[in-house]
Amino acid sequence: MIDLRSDTVTKPTEAMRQAMAQAEVGDDVYQEDPTINRLQELAAETMGKEAALFVPTGTMGNLVSVLAHCERGQEILLGDNSHVFYYEAGGASVAGGLVYHTLPNDRMGMIDPNLVAAAIRTPDIHFAPTGLLCLENTHNRAGGTVLSKAQIDELCRVAHSRGIPVHLDGARVFNAATYLEIPVKQLVENLDSVQFCLSKGLAAPVGSVVVGRKEFIGKARRMRKMLGGGMRQAGVLAAAGIIALTEMSQRLEEDHYHAHRFAESLALVDGFEVDLETVQTNIVAANLTEKAGTAADWVARLKANGVLVGAAGPRRLRFVFHNDVDRADLEKTLSVIASLAG
Repeated sequence: MIDLRSDTVTKPTEAMRQAMAQAEVGDDVYQEDPTINRLQELAAETMGKEAALFVPTGTMGNLVSVLAHCERGQEILLGDNSHVFYYEAGGASVAGGLVYHTLPNDRMGMIDPNLVAAAIRTPDIHFAPTGLLCLENTHNRAGGTVLSKAQIDELCRVAHSRGIPVHLDGARVFNAATYLEIPVKQLVENLDSVQFCLSKGLAAPVGSVVVGRKEFIGKARRMRKMLGGGMRQAGVLAAAGIIALTEMSQRLEEDHYHAHRFAESLALVDGFEVDLETVQTNIVAANLTEKAGTAADWVARLKANGVLVGAAGPRRLRFVFHNDVDRADLEKTLSVIASLAG
């Protein structure tokens, strides 16, 4: 099967498997796992932050960040199409007693800074005080689109001018930095915290990392423990994460190329509509015309022909390119789609 549902389906590389087998380990709750400690030090250095924390998942990474930044009863400002709001099971409300205050994402995933400024609460006993602004880069539901450094910096300026910290759901932030052709630490330098995934385009089997100031990471570590994320001899996972961070982060341009090549060809297939401007990284979103049928129908038909894709709406398909998809897979998928659309 050619699996284009997500870059989460990537398998660990042979180098990762060897590193995992040989990893030196200890108890991470005691902060005694040397491989996890190396990963965290490397992540903090790579992102230009003081400290880092290894967590099992990106969802947990975002949640421990929100809980470390906010007090119960505060509001989080975030996009109405953001992953934190859309796909993370309401964790900030359930675990933190926090209120989601959504603002519209435009088709490229951006939030208007003027709307952010207007949404930040003034002191008033009637309001839930604003505790945090959450951004997302790349933006999943917008189709892997990228916020520029200037856009991020302007949103940070607005929030920081009112004393509000800014967290980035940077699950695919290395894809964003690759697209912008700048070092990732430069892209995130004005953010207070960042979560990034090792288990998506970077191809590690498990894990994400949260980075920020030392005091913030100390709070996040406690929240990770509270949520059941305290790990023991998890250096076997961190070993793969080190390779993900040092090696796999350097090959993402290949995935972007495959996505662009695929999108340009898919846009020529009758019944498929692709906004090529949004195809910036490794995700291709395609809308289906009424004549073409439903996304569910296409998911089933493609699966029957050896291709797995995701439905992102009743008439919207998502194709994600990653380390386990090569040029031959791309061409075969296009051929299958052309024959079915025929």
